[in-house]
Amino acid sequence: MAKKIIGSLKLQVKAGQANPSPPVGPALGQRGLNIMAFVKEFNAKTADLTPGTPTPVIITYYQDKSFSLELKTPPASFLLKQAAGLPPVGKRNRAKGSPKPGREVAGKVSAAQIRAIAEAKMKDLNANSIEAAMQIILGSAKSCGIEVKG
Repeated sequence: MAKKIIGSLKLQVKAGQANPSPPVGPALGQRGLNIMAFVKEFNAKTADLTPGTPTPVIITYYQDKSFSLELKTPPASFLLKQAAGLPPVGKRNRAKGSPKPGREVAGKVSAAQIRAIAEAKMKDLNANSIEAAMQIILGSAKSCGIEVKG
């Protein structure tokens, strides 16, 4: 018999760097889930990714307090800023885009880089073709203040 699903939870955790501190610990603890089991499983599944890459994860938890993980691809804005070569800044190690998107350019990416990002994120995007996925990524680039050349 299949397990009864109680609910699901979405978190964004750095690849290979999950620990029981906030936001992971409180989010799982209030639902009665084993925090250390999540930390070990998440870190094992993200071992092949670059450490520190923000990784969205959907945690589905069941009546018997067990859970399953579904990893998503990193956010498009993170991949765009990385492709544009924007340096990581701040305590949270996030690259910043333009403070005035549309007026100031924070960085530049090529059409080939947009295509590569669209292909990488294709499974998580609501698009039927690579061209449609590229349009979604282009919109993200515009909102970050990243110019697309060529």
